[in-house]
Amino acid sequence: MFIVREVMIAKPGSAGKLAKMMKEMSEMWGGKTKVMLDFVTDFNKIVFEHEVESLADFEKEMDEWKKNASPEMKEKMKGYTDLYQSGKREIYRVVE
Repeated sequence: MFIVREVMIAKPGSAGKLAKMMKEMSEMWGGKTKVMLDFVTDFNKIVFEHEVESLADFEKEMDEWKKNASPEMKEKMKGYTDLYQSGKREIYRVVE
């Protein structure tokens, strides 16, 4: 199993809005997901985390998202890239 984290630093004043957008997207996406806001870390940090069984599953999810995102999902996420300054993806293998 793998944990995929999308880590973003929001523009000042945008963290709450971006976190809300990510939360709404995660509810539509389904699966095991979390959206977290900074508490003791960099200011305006938002982390979106979800689990996948394999990297092949992650790649398939990304392809499906690009090809088949619903109009509702696209509308909810419209303009999200204007809300952050930087971002990165982290992928961790869970040790079992």
